[in-house]
Amino acid sequence: MEEFDGEPAVTVIPGVNSKKNQMCFDWGPGEMLVCETSFSKKEKSEMVPSCPFIYIIRKDVDVYSQILRKLFNESHGIFLGLQRIDEELTGKSRKSQLVRVSKNYRSVIRACMEEMHQVAIAAKDPASGRQFSSQVSILSAMELIWNLCEILFIEVAPAGHLLLHLLDWVRLHVCEVDSLSADVLGSENPSNHDSFWNLVTILVLQGRLDEARQMLSKEANASPASAGICRIMGDLMRTMPILSPGNTQTLTELELKWQHWHEECEQYLQDSTFATNPHLESLLKIMLGDEAALLEQKELLSNWYHFLVTRLLYSNPTVKPIDLHYYAQSSLDLFLGGESSPEPLDNILLAAFEFDIHQVIKECSIALSNWWFVAHLTDLLDHCKLLQSHNLYFGSNMREFLLLEYASGLFAHPSLWQLGVDYFDYCPKLGRVSLELHIERIPLNTEQKALKVLRICEQRQMTEQVRSICKILAMKAVRNNRLGSALSWSIRAKDAAFATLVSDRFLRDYCERGCFSDLDLIDNLGPAMMLSDRLTFLGKYREFHRMYGEKRFADAASLLLSLMTSRIAPRSFWMTLLTDALPLLEQKQVIFSAEQTYELMQCLEDLMSRRPVRGESDIQQLQDEDIETTKVEMLRLALARNLARAIIREGSLEGS
Repeated sequence: MEEFDGEPAVTVIPGVNSKKNQMCFDWGPGEMLVCETSFSKKEKSEMVPSCPFIYIIRKDVDVYSQILRKLFNESHGIFLGLQRIDEELTGKSRKSQLVRVSKNYRSVIRACMEEMHQVAIAAKDPASGRQFSSQVSILSAMELIWNLCEILFIEVAPAGHLLLHLLDWVRLHVCEVDSLSADVLGSENPSNHDSFWNLVTILVLQGRLDEARQMLSKEANASPASAGICRIMGDLMRTMPILSPGNTQTLTELELKWQHWHEECEQYLQDSTFATNPHLESLLKIMLGDEAALLEQKELLSNWYHFLVTRLLYSNPTVKPIDLHYYAQSSLDLFLGGESSPEPLDNILLAAFEFDIHQVIKECSIALSNWWFVAHLTDLLDHCKLLQSHNLYFGSNMREFLLLEYASGLFAHPSLWQLGVDYFDYCPKLGRVSLELHIERIPLNTEQKALKVLRICEQRQMTEQVRSICKILAMKAVRNNRLGSALSWSIRAKDAAFATLVSDRFLRDYCERGCFSDLDLIDNLGPAMMLSDRLTFLGKYREFHRMYGEKRFADAASLLLSLMTSRIAPRSFWMTLLTDALPLLEQKQVIFSAEQTYELMQCLEDLMSRRPVRGESDIQQLQDEDIETTKVEMLRLALARNLARAIIREGSLEGS
């Protein structure tokens, strides 16, 4: 069974009293509708709701942030690039590519954080300013966690180099020292500045010893009495052994040099060399890794992970990755000192130092307000082959589960849903099913959007969804009396019933107006006219008109007769077809043969014999009946004349 961490957070809806009235709600893919019902929890009460509103509760509101949308858009391209990394790459080439992808993700986070920071500064409304500042803090924490995971899980830095990466990590995320340095160095006499020694101490705490030596040289120049001890301290800083990126010395050599240097520092402390200058003596204790001296600088360290890295730098610079969890836990305990409890960020970082990837992902899922971070980080770690053994009990692995959740959140947005499609594509087990369910819920507000959705479905051979979308668009076109568009969509949907309905509308429109609309579409139906009998009739009937217009009377007559005798034409349209035959019957040249004329006469009699018996009729109906009676008489007369002419003509031909 899946373990639970506790009760989920309660969302309070203003104006809703769930204790008094029963609630009504309906789930959606990315949101929920909530309202009060008329039913009280007490049996005897008035059936009147106290809150006449419907509330929409969204689970992922970050997709509606303009700045965070840039994060989603930019990271989408990085995600797709990661999926295309050649699986055959191994060793350093694959590792370097994965590290580059990780740095790209971090650069996107940092760019959004900086933009959000500028917006927070420019915000005129204090509430908006606080909201943006809160988002800056969240983005900063996200980059902090991601950077640490990159060092520990992706780069997998060995002992020695590990500390260099951790120093860069702290320097990047504890950046107040730069503004302090500019402030101190910008003064007329930096060594007399109130924050001079704070600056020197922070530089030492961050391992920026070259910069600290430069600051001490300013103190030596300004105070000749302390020049000697400043020079000694500067020499200690200069000679401190540390593994540089291009250095080829072994860890054993480094440890021996560091031990010798450490003993030299201890000797200076025992000799009270810096007793005359408490600031320098404090620096020496820090460089000796004295925990008490480090904890005295809590305000300058600002957080426990800065304390951890400084402690490692001056006590165990060749720390092995496997020992990090011990130092991390003890540093957290020492720094907090029992005065406060760890924050969610502390727990996440601690889990990372313990190399517990699943706990990192779990804690981030609980602490962060959206799925972007955990989905992309998990996907990257999965490409590093670090999550292969962790499958969830309901059939999908952790990577796919988180990507599905993230993509579902994107589908709640009117434009970001297009990004979600690609995330579903790269979920091999449940991605296609999820995409089918979500794509059916996209509101097709415009034809342009509908075409986008349709193209996506067609590219993925989602036949049912293509048919459903085409039906929806066909129905909208019919409502707007755009028959050509409706017919085109029904053909694309391969919906015979709807194609029949639209064809009937075309024929009715022809009867009322005497001409066809959308001739280009009807003229170019091609094999599509075989979708339904009515559509076939529409196409053939239009072909009859085209033949007649081209004075191909014999072909037109044969086609007209075949439409009636094959019963492909609707019976309600027979009178129109027979009326269309009149001009052909009245031609000087005999068009219909005697046999064809008999068939036309048979069709006319069949039509008249099946006419419904009418009751009392109004004036309009009586007029319509008179017109129809006149048509029938004219048809019978024309058919009789044509039959006589045809018999004479055919007899003459036989006699000759």
